[in-house]
Amino acid sequence: MNNTNIGIRVSKVDNQEKTSGSAKYIADLKFDNMLYGKTIRSTKARAKIQAIHYPVLPKEYFIIDHNDVPGQNRVKFLVNDQPFLAETMVNYIGEPIVLIVGPNRQKLKELANKITIEYQPLTAALTYEESLRCAGGAIFGKDNKFASYAYEKGDVALAFSQANSIETDEYTTGYQKHAYLENQGMIAVPEADDKVTVYGSMQCPYYIKRALEQALALPEEKVRIVQTTTGGAFGGKEDYPSILAGHAAIAAKKVGRPVAILYDRLEDMASTTRRHPAQITFQTALDESGKIIGMKIDVILDGGAYAGISDVVLQRSLFNITGVYHIQNLEVHGCVVATNTIPNGAFRGFGAPQAFFAMEMHMEMLARKLQKNPLDYKKLHMVKQGDTTATSGLFLDKVPLPEMLATIEKMSDYTKKYELYQKNGNHHGIGISLFLHGCGFTGSGERDIIKAKIKLRRQANSQQVEILAANVDMGQGLKTTFKKIVAAALVIPMTDIIFNNPDTDHVPDSGPTVASRSIMIVGKLLEDAARKLKARWQEKGAIEITQAYKQPERMHWDSEKSRGDAYPAYAWGINVVETTVDPLTLQVDVNGVWTIFDIGQAIDEQIIQGQIEGGVLQGLGYASMEVMTNDQNGKIMQDSLTNYTIPTMVDFGKVHHKLFTTYYDNGPFGAKGAGELTLIGAAPAYAAAVAQALKIHIDRLPVTPEYLLEVLQNENHFLYVK
Repeated sequence: MNNTNIGIRVSKVDNQEKTSGSAKYIADLKFDNMLYGKTIRSTKARAKIQAIHYPVLPKEYFIIDHNDVPGQNRVKFLVNDQPFLAETMVNYIGEPIVLIVGPNRQKLKELANKITIEYQPLTAALTYEESLRCAGGAIFGKDNKFASYAYEKGDVALAFSQANSIETDEYTTGYQKHAYLENQGMIAVPEADDKVTVYGSMQCPYYIKRALEQALALPEEKVRIVQTTTGGAFGGKEDYPSILAGHAAIAAKKVGRPVAILYDRLEDMASTTRRHPAQITFQTALDESGKIIGMKIDVILDGGAYAGISDVVLQRSLFNITGVYHIQNLEVHGCVVATNTIPNGAFRGFGAPQAFFAMEMHMEMLARKLQKNPLDYKKLHMVKQGDTTATSGLFLDKVPLPEMLATIEKMSDYTKKYELYQKNGNHHGIGISLFLHGCGFTGSGERDIIKAKIKLRRQANSQQVEILAANVDMGQGLKTTFKKIVAAALVIPMTDIIFNNPDTDHVPDSGPTVASRSIMIVGKLLEDAARKLKARWQEKGAIEITQAYKQPERMHWDSEKSRGDAYPAYAWGINVVETTVDPLTLQVDVNGVWTIFDIGQAIDEQIIQGQIEGGVLQGLGYASMEVMTNDQNGKIMQDSLTNYTIPTMVDFGKVHHKLFTTYYDNGPFGAKGAGELTLIGAAPAYAAAVAQALKIHIDRLPVTPEYLLEVLQNENHFLYVK
């Protein structure tokens, strides 16, 4: 393998163990004298706990409550507000209150059903509208908001004073569940000398390690985290596993035996995090030709009952809110509101899918009101190299959208079909979305917070090289791509590279497996370390190279003002979706999907193909069928894969895709991020296609037949000329 052919497809290194069934997932692991844990959860959205009544427990069965937490009964994260186990209050249906631990899982269910809890119900806020009406401390304290940000660019007041017209528009998006193949699970094993080891399905071993050091009041050398083979995550195993690991570890410390907590599908669906719902409002100032001269944008996210990761999800929503368009005068406000519902968390795209759906559909709406072709209108505002970003940074690298548009036009016949369906649609429509994704953590997060570090170790008297990094393969192929990077830089076979599941006793903290950062940030550290190792290859004995992240000098970021270069590099995408809508049932058939992505150099084209097909499918599910709601008491109504429908390839057919390559100097062999980008554009392209097919305006996700019927009954949504 050499530098010029790194993208050539190879068999994923873990294919054999997964297809043969020999891979060991967390539910496959067994330890001597292991017990199991069952979580007793709140049945009230907001209440005081008055009393808990327990049955007589058989031998080897134990109750674990907040009094058993040796350290702080708070999950260590951005904000330490969420208890591992409720104390005197519960704030959402499903909040963990106590654990019951014992050797037989069926017996645990029987005993759990005999536990009764007395509550004093309190007024709950189940939507952000209700929460904002209670602002002032009635529910969650100060203004019921977990986070808020605002920033400006240019002279918004002047732009609006000179506007020929001002258009106001609002968009809403709903929940989305990760629906990974493998449910959440953790096993905690007490070791000698007060040490505890936790094994589990996870994305971020060091997040869990730091959370347990605080919860167990232990020094870092006493907490060990080991990632087991992980069957999917999509962000759902970023923040939540710290809670589950805490439960297992707290129980194991109390009983002195290994404790496994393994969720079934119902508990996983009903209790773990979801994508944040959003409400996004635009006020857009237009000149006499209809060109945008200024925007005021307000973003509200529903955070659920605890802060979790909502702060940084909001940041990405806000910093992506203008999409791929150059808006010279801009005023942006955003907040995350607390509600008495399941806390929302990380999800592939991380706040960007909500923002891009709103911005792309807003551009569609403006074009139609101005009787312009939406793509022509988007081209009029499209950014180019050297333009300023929403946060007044610079698009320093090539913006390949014109070339990508030319390619996808040939692939999809977008313009020809759009014009045909405008004249005589017969319930056919075609939509296009343009989008980007900032790779890596926001602003100076990589430099000031993550501070990634990796090691490469060549064994003594051997050609084998071990990768020591905390990033995990959760199905996206990291075991293959990391090995390819190191092997290509060293010019040795991939079979000589070792990369085991991360174990915090052995690997440094290279940061979490999130934010489309693993290849671009950590992969670059591996490439640089490998080149240093190659220069020392003739030395005798073992060699260890440590490589730490250094922020590119060209990046400038002011976190207090949310101003500057929010991301070190951008990946780009365009999606086209063609649909037919049944006029009687309002069911939507997808006739074709075409995509083009610029992710820099693909490290493996087959793995990227999987990312594209999976990401687009997940985005189309978000757009069309993944309905998740809470009932009037705050309880989730879709708690299984029977009543929460996710798409298959049968639903949407083949995804036609191409790659356009621009090289990024600070990525390995020119690579940028890919995993999140592939989801972002599907929803607005789908919505635009359905909107054209029915000659309506779409302002909500998901686009279900019920929603379409509601829209068709509202004449204000008819923006097309029939």
